[in-house]
Amino acid sequence: MAQNDNIQLFDDKRIRTAWDEEKEEWYFSVVDVVAVLTDSVDPAAYWRKLKQRLKAEGNETVTNCHGLKMTASDGKKRLTDVVDTEQLLRIIQSIPSPKAEPFKLWLAQVGRERIEETIDPELTIERALETYLKKGYTREWINQRLQAIQVRKELTDEWDARGVQKGVEYAILTDEISRAWSGMSTRQYKNLKGLKKENLRDNMTTLELVLNMLAEATTTEISKQKSPETFSENLAVAREGGEAAGIARKAVEERTGVPVITSKNAAQLNQVVTDLLEGTTTSPEKQDKKR
Repeated sequence: MAQNDNIQLFDDKRIRTAWDEEKEEWYFSVVDVVAVLTDSVDPAAYWRKLKQRLKAEGNETVTNCHGLKMTASDGKKRLTDVVDTEQLLRIIQSIPSPKAEPFKLWLAQVGRERIEETIDPELTIERALETYLKKGYTREWINQRLQAIQVRKELTDEWDARGVQKGVEYAILTDEISRAWSGMSTRQYKNLKGLKKENLRDNMTTLELVLNMLAEATTTEISKQKSPETFSENLAVAREGGEAAGIARKAVEERTGVPVITSKNAAQLNQVVTDLLEGTTTSPEKQDKKR
C-alpha cells in the first residue's frame, strides 16, 4: 500500500488513518475506532473478542481485514488492524454505541474533505491550521509551521529535479543541513527534546522553525544556482545552506545572550504558553538559560 499516514480527530480523540494513493481510499485503525465508540478501558481486547465473534459468524469483513504498521502511543511503528470505509461501516453495525450515527457522518465528512482537498489544495492548509489549534499550538507558531511545510516541499522538489533518491539520501542531506545550522543531526536533535518517532519540526519553537526554514530555503536557492549533478555535490550544497542559517543562529544568540536551541518539546512548549496566559511562568528560553 502506497500510504500517507495521518491523524484524524473525532470528538477530539485521535484516530490513526492511512490514505492509499493508488486506490484513493482511506484506511482506519479499528482499535482506535473501537476506543472512540465504546470508551472501553481496553479497546484492543474489545476488538479481539468482537473479531472472534464476527469470524465465527462468517463475517467476510473480518476475513479481509489486514494489518498495517502505524505509529503507536509510544512512538514506535506497530502492526494494527485496518479497514477501508465500507468495511468499517459494517463493523460499526456490530458495536452498540450512541456515537455510531455521528461517527458515520464523520466518516462521510472525512471522505468528502479528501476529494475537496484534491480539487482545492488550500483546504489542506486550512484544515492543518484547525488541527494544530486543537492540539494547543499558538496561531503565530502554526503560521510558521505551515510555511515550513511549503519550504520543505520546495526543497524536496529541487532534490527530485537533481536526482536525489527519496528515503536514505533525503535523510542524509537533511542531517547535513541540521548539523550545519544547529550542530546536531536530526536524531541528536530529537534526543535533546526527548523525542522518538514524533516529528521534530512539530516540537520546535518559532525561532527554531524559522532558522530551519532559512537553512532549507537557502539550500534550495544554492542548488538552483549551482545545479549539482552528483550526490556529493548535493551534500556540499546542503552543508552550505545549513551554514548560512548557522551564522544567523550564532548572531541571534550573541545579541540576545540566550541559546536558540531548546530541549523543550511540544507538550512542554504548549504548557509554557498556557502558563504565560495565566502569568505563572518565564519563557522557555530563560528556563533553558538557567540550566
